[in-house]
Amino acid sequence: MPFSPFVLLALLFLFSLLLVFIQLGLLTISFAKLGLSADSALLLLLVSLLGSAVNLPLFTVDAEAPPEGTLPPRLFRLLRQNLPPFEGKTTIALNAGGGLVPVSFSLYLIYRNPLPLADMLLGIAILSAVSYFASRPMPGIGIGMPFLLAPLLAALVALLLNPEQSAPLAYICGTLGVLIGADLLRIKDIRKMGTPVAAIGGAGTFDGIFLTGIIAALLA
Repeated sequence: MPFSPFVLLALLFLFSLLLVFIQLGLLTISFAKLGLSADSALLLLLVSLLGSAVNLPLFTVDAEAPPEGTLPPRLFRLLRQNLPPFEGKTTIALNAGGGLVPVSFSLYLIYRNPLPLADMLLGIAILSAVSYFASRPMPGIGIGMPFLLAPLLAALVALLLNPEQSAPLAYICGTLGVLIGADLLRIKDIRKMGTPVAAIGGAGTFDGIFLTGIIAALLA
């Protein structure tokens, strides 16, 4: 199984919590700002949840084991996917739920919304820079950063750059900015984390990239 039973239970709990939020109207408001109905929003969440178990291998790099004493405590190891043992190489992969789906939805928003190119590029650049400097490699786990920093900043940047289309701009800037700054620009640090697989998009549906876009759109 790609996930331990503990992780599967945690994902099911989070998905149930999201369903409650949809019923309460919180996520419905967020997705409505992005032009999605409640049914479409639920489908997007479900596809992302299922996709979180799928890592699409891209390439392999030579890596080194982290220094003794830097491995995460047992609680954090339980939250990881069940991975093969580390043997000196790290496979760089794209997580379907936390990477492919949010990026595809961002492209859909760009197609559906006439957003000025300058606003998008500036917003993505700001989020990428902040995500890079705020993120840190966590040996044995991946790249971590303060959870609420990106959505709050994405919402603020979108409101300042384009108040009339702040919701789609916030989602695009938050999603692509975190992806570039905390994942793509941090690939060089993966060689020192001692993990057999490093997935762009993190743990999948409920990692920073996916929820950053949702929360940013809600706040914008």
